[in-house]
Amino acid sequence: MEWTDEAILLSAQPHGETSVIVTLLTAEHGRHAGLVSGGQSGRHQATLMVGNHVKTRWRARLADHLGNLSMEVITPTAAPWLCDPEILALIASAAAVTEASLPERQPMPALYAALLALFSLDDRSLWGPAYISWEIGVLKALGYGMDLTCCALTGANEGLAYISPRTGRAVTACAAAPYVDKLLPLPGFLCGAANWDDADIIKGLDLTSHFLMTHVFAHPQNRRLVPTDGTLPYARQRLCDYYKNRLLPIAKVA
Repeated sequence: MEWTDEAILLSAQPHGETSVIVTLLTAEHGRHAGLVSGGQSGRHQATLMVGNHVKTRWRARLADHLGNLSMEVITPTAAPWLCDPEILALIASAAAVTEASLPERQPMPALYAALLALFSLDDRSLWGPAYISWEIGVLKALGYGMDLTCCALTGANEGLAYISPRTGRAVTACAAAPYVDKLLPLPGFLCGAANWDDADIIKGLDLTSHFLMTHVFAHPQNRRLVPTDGTLPYARQRLCDYYKNRLLPIAKVA
């Protein structure tokens, strides 16, 4: 058995004394793992960075075997951002959410294209909002989509401010008034607003966190990344902490 494909590297875990087990999101073969012999050597370090866009070749005797991988880098995703902790946290979180949420070896070309588009952004100011939109796309692909087209109560398509945590449908601020303590805030950039700040990013992360924890990670497929039911991958938790810690100095001044 053998195939060649393009892929995004999601993780690389040491195996034995010299090898590495790599997990990829491939363009045509879904989330797929394989063994890289000698992967712990220094010459493989740059290739095995999380987020890298690679061309890979997988070979195995039988289709259900782990198989062996060889790779060459097409685009190094993290390398241009090594001095930017925000972008590195976003890359790590996206890779972890992908690995922990997608079924193994099931082709999902739309999600591959969406992750590649996220990792291809060259304007750092767009990464936060784009990441949250990407998570909404993951939820939709897994059957837990949100309806941000109009208010669930009035039908209005402007002034949307909250989302129902039960149905995933948006409501306007006026319609939400009697139920506001039971709803999730909706950041303006998801409705077309041109400006945002860290508080808006946190709102977006809290929004997608609810649906990820309630649905996707209620019974996680990957116990290494999500050891406890209903929690987020560690890298995703660290991303939330990063933005919340960035707000602390502002809160203290206020």
